[in-house]
Amino acid sequence: PAPVSVMYVRRLKWIFFFLLVFSVITMWYVTFSSTAASERTNLMYFYEYEPVYKQRYLFTLRERSKCRDINPFLVILVSSSPKDVRSRQAIRITWGSQNFWWGHRILTLFLLGQDTQREDNAAALSVEDESVLYGDIIRQDFMDTYDNLTLKTIMGFRWVTEFCSNARFLMKTDSDVFINTPNLVKFLLKLNSSENIFTGYPLIDNFAYRGFYKKTYISYEEYPFRLYPPYCSGMGYILDGKLALRIYELMSHIKPIKFEDVYVGICLNILKVNITIPEDKEQFFLYKINFDICKYRRLIAVHGITASEIMGFWQDLSSNTSVTC
Repeated sequence: PAPVSVMYVRRLKWIFFFLLVFSVITMWYVTFSSTAASERTNLMYFYEYEPVYKQRYLFTLRERSKCRDINPFLVILVSSSPKDVRSRQAIRITWGSQNFWWGHRILTLFLLGQDTQREDNAAALSVEDESVLYGDIIRQDFMDTYDNLTLKTIMGFRWVTEFCSNARFLMKTDSDVFINTPNLVKFLLKLNSSENIFTGYPLIDNFAYRGFYKKTYISYEEYPFRLYPPYCSGMGYILDGKLALRIYELMSHIKPIKFEDVYVGICLNILKVNITIPEDKEQFFLYKINFDICKYRRLIAVHGITASEIMGFWQDLSSNTSVTC
């Protein structure tokens, strides 16, 4: 007969195996089960006739005079967190450093909420000091958390509507994104003139995730449908300025959800605006790609780049102009 210890180990192995199988089945069911969520996506579920979702947060920093005497071709709104000074500084001295590209006025601003870990007046003043120094921070009095990213985007659209409604194009991006700004402007100059332009990294037929990873999880109560509408990743989407005004007007009627890019996709769907899928698949990268001068010359936006990489990549891109691709 087998020793007791061997039998015990075998029993443990079987228990572990059954637990593993059970976990996999549970994950599959929770994530993909069509019975748990509605198959038919009816986004009017989020719509209210009255503007009951109009956000009442107050601007604590707003840079309202930025567009007073200019007609910007492009406004770039960068979602950032109060403590991420290094990324903001990297952007200021690299892809956000120039006010003009190809003769067109560019405006780069940062979107912030209130610091959730503010403990003393010295820390509280740091963002204000940064604002005085650079004049490029927009902030409201909601807490700056991951679940409040949608509030941050609504704030950005509100700022454009109230203080910069003459912008030709708007781009919303994140502070860990490398933007090839001159290439972006060239891309916009080639676009067909349309008030329905909305483009970026397209996400079509994405499942609403019901698993255990908190960052991408969304509850049935918040989003009761199986699929998200077509949308563009929040790492960098571009739209016509007039469309931005229409989206902001609608936002007062649409119940916010935790994912800002999906939320904007819901607004687009209700406005009956289709996202424009870029013809060149080498322009928007959802995940980091290693630096290659030919690839980075061609792209518009790449996600997942650190502050030091933003500075290094920009330096390499700017200095190696003689390299042929």
